[in-house]
Amino acid sequence: MSAAAGAAAAGEGAGRALPGRRPLPLALALAFLACSALAGLLVGPVDLGLGPVARDVASRLPFLGVDSHLSGADSAILWQLRAPRVVLGALVGGMLALAGASYQGVFRNPLADPYLLGIAAGAGLGATLAITWGHGAVGTYDLIPLAAFAGGAAGVVAAYALGHTASTGRSTASLILAGVTVTSFLTAIQTFVQQQHSDSLQEVYSWILGHLDTAGWHDVALVAPYVGASALVLLLHRRVLDVLSLGDEEAATLGVNVARTRLVVVAFATVGTAAAVAISGLIGFVGIIVPHAIRLALGPSYRLILPLSLVGGAGFLVLADVIARTVMAPAELPIGVVTAFFGAPFFAIVLRTSRSFT
Repeated sequence: MSAAAGAAAAGEGAGRALPGRRPLPLALALAFLACSALAGLLVGPVDLGLGPVARDVASRLPFLGVDSHLSGADSAILWQLRAPRVVLGALVGGMLALAGASYQGVFRNPLADPYLLGIAAGAGLGATLAITWGHGAVGTYDLIPLAAFAGGAAGVVAAYALGHTASTGRSTASLILAGVTVTSFLTAIQTFVQQQHSDSLQEVYSWILGHLDTAGWHDVALVAPYVGASALVLLLHRRVLDVLSLGDEEAATLGVNVARTRLVVVAFATVGTAAAVAISGLIGFVGIIVPHAIRLALGPSYRLILPLSLVGGAGFLVLADVIARTVMAPAELPIGVVTAFFGAPFFAIVLRTSRSFT
């Protein structure tokens, strides 16, 4: 049997309990994203108003002939401050949730998240080195995103190389243990660097806790190709992840190249996550909260979990960003604090219910 046929057979079995209901969850997720995006555009110290914002958006669409009622300053607030922040939050949140769901599927571990193999530790170390030794920039070029991206990718490569020194029969467990080892090692180096440069601690922790407050269209253009390519590849593997949930041996008998599939999923989840982290910092819990909420509501089929995680994660992070910039206005909370506030209790629930998914 071919891999595609095996994947289709397993996918049909996993999704059989939801006949005719697939469009409804996706429609609800898209509605949630739309409401979150609308809140992100409207909420702020300057009240733009729903009607003027709608007219301004319509005025930019061809053939409608609608005139905008926003002043030049209000239009700049909408399109240069709030809109890129909403779009970047959607890209980052969708990517983190999708990567988390993909990791959970490929490792058959419901507690896996996008930072499992050392992306967070590597990105944190890269950003710390850029801040402490490079002062964050060379001339007008910001070094932090590049250093964080390189550090996150290097951390996963190191974990993958270390994990594959073990026997292939234990590759999943070996990779997870390798990720823990690499994370501990890189975190120790980061702590040492921070101790040697205590004057930069505030800037380092500000980056680590996550942020979208400096988002611009340049950041959106920078991260969008990585997120788009990674999301496409991961979504194309959603049926194969249903097969992998049966176990490596069973998946192999159905024609799936387990090692190759795991490498492809990990590689593209890593690229997308590293790009998201490089721009936004380390935003935790998104990769656990969203996939598990979908799994608890709709079951374990990755044909549903992956696309809904992409859309739901986007809406969740945009909404979290709205809370982060309004709950202590005019000051802002780091967005990682908001996601942790919701994520920690949810993680406790996951720990209590994870037995039913293992």
